[in-house]
Amino acid sequence: MSRIGKKPVVVPSNVQLEVSDKNVITVKGPKGTLSQVVDPDIEVKREDGELTIDRPTNQKRHKSMHGLYRALVANMIEGVTNGYTVKLELVGVGYKAEVNGQVLQMSLGYSHGIYMQIPSELKVSAETLKGKNPVVTLQGIDKQLIGHIAAKIRSLRKVEPYKGKGVRFEGEAIRRKAGKAAGKGKK
Repeated sequence: MSRIGKKPVVVPSNVQLEVSDKNVITVKGPKGTLSQVVDPDIEVKREDGELTIDRPTNQKRHKSMHGLYRALVANMIEGVTNGYTVKLELVGVGYKAEVNGQVLQMSLGYSHGIYMQIPSELKVSAETLKGKNPVVTLQGIDKQLIGHIAAKIRSLRKVEPYKGKGVRFEGEAIRRKAGKAAGKGKK
């Protein structure tokens, strides 16, 4: 049995959770509203401030959906109560980031600037402190959306292993490689 799927999801008192007849779970909290369609085979029950998710059989398909939907609902509840924040660091000479409304403008060492429209559900900010790398901060309630946008920004200039230049998550450890001088022996 799925260990994640078996765990009940605790619903805080400031969160309203509704399960419709068409298996749509809607979560309303202080930060906003999220909804998720659940597969009709999966059974969702709410009792005593907890939400439990059950599966009908032990088929591989049902097992995989059991833990998935429990995790999605738990992420929705966390998002509408506390929200999510992702910070991206731009490491490289001349790398810059600016925000104009919902447009993120970045200079990542290419011959042209990169403009990216950020969805209205997210808040984006960029700060550059003297002597430090520019940091782009994404905030929102939808964990899937914020992760998708952060991954898209990161893919614009992946971190290279020799100098460590590129876009990385704050605190991410990068495996560095030695240059070609380290590979040569003395003659």
